[in-house]
This record gives sequence, C-alpha cells and structure tokens, in this order.
Amino acid sequence: MTVNFDLVIDTEEDSVDMKAGLGSMQGVSDAIRCIAESVLTESTPKRQSHKGSVRTSLKRSFKGSYGHTFSLDVYDETLKKKLNGIGRPAFVELISYFISESLYQESNTLSPKAQKVLDRLGDTAEDVVKQLRVSALENIHEISMKFNHDIKIRHRQSRDNQTILARFDRNTSKVLQAKPSSEKVDLIVSVTRLNIHTGNGRLQLQGASETVAFGFGIGYKEVNIRAKKIFSENLNCNNGISSDKWQFLKVSAIPVKLRDGKIVKYIVKSFYDD
Repeated sequence: MTVNFDLVIDTEEDSVDMKAGLGSMQGVSDAIRCIAESVLTESTPKRQSHKGSVRTSLKRSFKGSYGHTFSLDVYDETLKKKLNGIGRPAFVELISYFISESLYQESNTLSPKAQKVLDRLGDTAEDVVKQLRVSALENIHEISMKFNHDIKIRHRQSRDNQTILARFDRNTSKVLQAKPSSEKVDLIVSVTRLNIHTGNGRLQLQGASETVAFGFGIGYKEVNIRAKKIFSENLNCNNGISSDKWQFLKVSAIPVKLRDGKIVKYIVKSFYDD
C-alpha cells in the first residue's frame, strides 16, 4: 500500500544547499511516518527505524524550484488493511490536520470518516502533535532558517494533480520557540472548535476576527464534567449562527507566546459561566 507525496523547496534555482536540504527532507519524512504510524497503530512512535512497517521512499526528482517525489509505504498486512479501511483521502486529511495542529494553525474541517479516526485515537492524537514538535518540525525548517526557502508538502494524486497539505517558512519556524507565559489573563471567548477526546480546540476572543488554539494543560480525563459540558455547550450554541449572536464564556488562561509576543495558544485554568 502506497501513498504518494512530493516535497517542494521554493527557490529560483534547481538546487539547494545539500546539508540543509537533506535536513528538511529528513524532517518531512519523520513527520509523515510519525503521523502514519500513530494513525495506523494508535500508538505514537518515539523512534523510527529503517526496518519499520511504515517507511518513506524517495522517488524521481522533478524540476521547478527544487523537489522530490516520495511515497509512504506500508508493508505490514494488518496495517495495509487498516489503511485501506481508512482510505487515502481521509488519511491525507489527517496528515494535514496533525501538521496544522503542531504549528498552532487552524486546520480544515475533517470529513466524517477522518473525524471518526481522530476520535478513535483519543489521547494519542495529542501525543502525535507533541512528538512532531520534538525534532521533525525543527528539521523541516532547516532550509527556511538558513536560506529563507519556503517548503511545501503535497499529496501527489497524479503528475498533473497535487494538493498542498502543509507550508513551512521562517514564520512557521517561530512555533519552535513558543513558551507559556508566567502570568494568567482573563478573557471573554467563544469556543469555535473542540475535540471532545483531547480537550483541545480553537476559541475566538470577543471582538477578534481570528481563532486561537486552546487546551486545558492536563489530560482531558482529568477535566471535570462541568467544564467539559460548559465548553461543549458553548460550541453547540454558537454553531451555525452569525458571530453577532454568539454566547461567550469568561475564562482565566495562561498564554503560550512566541518570542515576538504573538499568542498561539491559551491553556485554560478556570472559567466563569455566570
């Protein structure tokens, strides 16, 4: 079972620095394999071996900036059947989803089939995101940090049909330095997305136009039932209606900030629903 991709490094020449380019390619390989193994085995791998049942393989290179086609190959028969059951479209959706989450970006809404797989992963989904930030993201950004080249990962359905799954540049590399603040802030927010298995999601501050990632900072099983109910009810209440009619929650949270002060996530510590 094979799923085909390509990696494009945007450059005006047909060449890139070899060391940095190979580092970024290694990061892409690690990210794709980590997500694939986690989805198929429902367990996040901490190490990846050339003997693994899920591996990536370089194919022919192509001109146009600099790039390589490559494939994700599954050799274990049980995992092949599982991937077939998920289907390539839903599987590719999940790859894009996990990369977006690791970059604190808002992901596309998943199809019912992909969402079902994500729900089944439970806490493993959060482990995948954390593992991607350990080294894969740092390696992927090597060519961006050293030579300011942008990178794209694309699902390669055919030679003439590719879908961009993720983009990386110097701006996205900033997430590698994201750290929690030492102080809590009080906010008025609406929940716009919520994973009921991990407690992670997106919220929008009152008066803001963009969403921000949030979580509870503890395992979702440890979050009390009342909090779970309040957050899920707020999402349901606002779903499908115009933002001027939204209901809001008052929360106290710790911001996760980049070096330039931009907030990429809030860790909710308490809330007030009165």
